[in-house]
Amino acid sequence: MPFRAFTALLVLVAALALPAAAEAAGRPNVAALQVTLQARGLYGGTIDGIKGPRTTSAVRRFQQRRGLLVDGIVGPQTRRALGRYARFRVGRRVMTDGMHGWDVAALQFTLAWHGFPFGAIDGHFGTRTGAALFRFQRWRRIGADGVAGPVTMRALRGKRPRTRLGFRRPVRAPLGDRFGPRGNRFHTGLDFTAWYGEPVFAARPGRVRGAGWTAGGYGNLVVLRHSRGTRSYYAHLSRVHVRVGQRVRRGTRIGTVGATGTATGPHLHFEIRVRGAAVNPLPALR
Repeated sequence: MPFRAFTALLVLVAALALPAAAEAAGRPNVAALQVTLQARGLYGGTIDGIKGPRTTSAVRRFQQRRGLLVDGIVGPQTRRALGRYARFRVGRRVMTDGMHGWDVAALQFTLAWHGFPFGAIDGHFGTRTGAALFRFQRWRRIGADGVAGPVTMRALRGKRPRTRLGFRRPVRAPLGDRFGPRGNRFHTGLDFTAWYGEPVFAARPGRVRGAGWTAGGYGNLVVLRHSRGTRSYYAHLSRVHVRVGQRVRRGTRIGTVGATGTATGPHLHFEIRVRGAAVNPLPALR
């Protein structure tokens, strides 16, 4: 089979393998536990809120170190042994700048899944956490003060933002990193592992709102504005083929794959945002 035909087949297989449902979010309390264990050098996995074998193993090592019953369960004794950091349960206090603890880590994790990541999920309420919280509050149209009180916590228990619009794949390439936790941070889009110079297409009709170099690690970036407050982002491009203000159709070539910005290799980073909130693009791909 010719190489190009083989490559096309791989891309088709990857496309058919994409699940239609959104990636499941882990539990904020488990994410806070992972942050707590990571701070003690016992957990080196992803802060994903899923209590898998690595998290359970880290809990067992902690229990063994402290002379507790080694069962991998975070009961009252284990929680007390985790110290003051683990004392602050979610919803027991109003969180604001300068605080740290279990509840702050859970807040950061939940904010990220609602489309407002800010940096490392580390349990420390700093300026960036406050800014992300402020943006979420403004998005939900509640009192935007950067303080996590009862009203904000109720809003965070609601449904995560999503788009009702349909998009096509912006490049013919397999899917790499997905939307969700990555290390102790959060990946706000999909990465397509395309060859350098592969054409990138508009995933939906829209108007160009940004085209060219941008700060923040995106490198060469194209931003398209669609209906319902939705925008799509195409980052790390080697070349940009559109200009600001231009209307494009679905399938219009808007650039080529590159490795600009903070990319470690050629790929396309694709994001969808609804009124500024990053949403999982995977369910929207048709």
